[in-house]
Amino acid sequence: MSDYISELRKLVGHKPLILSTAGAIVLDKHDRVLLHHRCDNDLWGLPGGVIELGESVEDAAIREVFEETGIKVDNLKLFNIYSGANQHYIYPNGDEVYYVCITYYTRTFNGQTQIDGIESKDVGFFDVNNLPQLSQPIKCILEELRHRINNNLLQ
Repeated sequence: MSDYISELRKLVGHKPLILSTAGAIVLDKHDRVLLHHRCDNDLWGLPGGVIELGESVEDAAIREVFEETGIKVDNLKLFNIYSGANQHYIYPNGDEVYYVCITYYTRTFNGQTQIDGIESKDVGFFDVNNLPQLSQPIKCILEELRHRINNNLLQ
């Protein structure tokens, strides 16, 4: 958790916060999506996280992918922006958030996947039609991705 969010939590406790996040859909040559097994809720998710103060959204997405998976991404394209009830989440510690999730996608990446043991306990590429148990806020994102891939709507 960033220092900024920690300071806000000292003031508001577990009350809902609106948080801007950035993440990326990383696709390999077989249209499999990169996911990481999260340490905080033991579910799978897209790499992404809270945008730091003064950080651009794209830089945040690039940073988060690298921190959580060890993969370096480039050539990000806007996939969609998600907000509202589908982006409501309560963390295991009781912290409540409503995300404004700016999601990019790319097929341009390099490096080897690495597990940091802090945010991720596993990393892998998955077929969009056969996904592991997902963290709630990304289900709608991956449903849209599945639709676009299965209907050849994604470059």
